[in-house]
Amino acid sequence: MMEQINKRRLVWGAGFVAAFVLWTVLIRFLDVRAIGPQGSSVGFGALNRFVHDLTGVNLILYTLTDWLGLVPIAVAVGFAVLGLAQWIGRKSLKKVDRSILALGAFYVVVIAAYLFFEAVVINYRPVLINGYLEASYPSSTTMLVASVMPTAAMQVRLRIKNTALRRCVILAIIAFTAFMVIGRLLSGVHWITDIIGGVLLSAGLVTIYFSICNNLK
Repeated sequence: MMEQINKRRLVWGAGFVAAFVLWTVLIRFLDVRAIGPQGSSVGFGALNRFVHDLTGVNLILYTLTDWLGLVPIAVAVGFAVLGLAQWIGRKSLKKVDRSILALGAFYVVVIAAYLFFEAVVINYRPVLINGYLEASYPSSTTMLVASVMPTAAMQVRLRIKNTALRRCVILAIIAFTAFMVIGRLLSGVHWITDIIGGVLLSAGLVTIYFSICNNLK
């Protein structure tokens, strides 16, 4: 039964990644309009303009979500330190918890995706940041939060035995993730297609990670 569930998760994960790839291609070619600053273009122009006009720009929310973006980085560093401590304490990389090793590989994939889209610009932000056009797709903050925090929740389920504490921590993770994704959209520094792209890619990678980790048990 569990094997079938993991296979379904793997299929769903691959489906989300495929949807992200398709979404990215559509953004490059469908309804491309020069609606950004300095004449920059973005796909799904009508949708992006509508949502951006609706939300406006909130630089306070932008700054807040920017600083809170350090939280998932700190979480990732914390698990990296945990893995290093296990490696040193157990005197063998093979004795490190397999879910932590898989998490390390997961972080490498997330970082690689971030670096790829910094080099390959799909579109630019709807606003100038400090007078400069910056790459906007997918929303890196959304991708980071929606990748790191759900995998952290899985680790919490494995490592916190107290039921009440475990539930409180997981609820806090869910609330934080939702606030960051919604806050990033409402800040107006991303097109809605950037947010959707970040969510699709993260959903795919996280679902695949869940499937792999359950197979490691």
